[in-house]
Amino acid sequence: VQLQASGGGLVQAGDSLRLSCAASRRTFSSNALGWFRQAPGKEREFVAAISWSGVSTYYADSVKGRFTISRDSAKYTVYLQMNSLKPEDTAVYYCAAGPGASGSYGYDYWGQGTLVTVSS
Repeated sequence: VQLQASGGGLVQAGDSLRLSCAASRRTFSSNALGWFRQAPGKEREFVAAISWSGVSTYYADSVKGRFTISRDSAKYTVYLQMNSLKPEDTAVYYCAAGPGASGSYGYDYWGQGTLVTVSS
């Protein structure tokens, strides 16, 4: 299973950033995909997820209305568009996949993280 996250960086509060997670064709086609994050000193938390069909999306309350998850079937890539970023969004962001995943549960495969730092 291949999951390669990218797109992190240092931005200011209020800015936007788009994360990408490139997957293999097999991984992309048969798994729900999600984004999680882990801030320094905190546990990993769910951010957003999208079903394998792309029909259903799920968001943590803390990002609802600001973040959008989407998937590009032609590029085998899932995106996380992050708008109106806040300092509390600072974290390492991970993409994950799982054939039985739904919402924040059931992820079997994890990619490496990409660091997002939001300055105030």
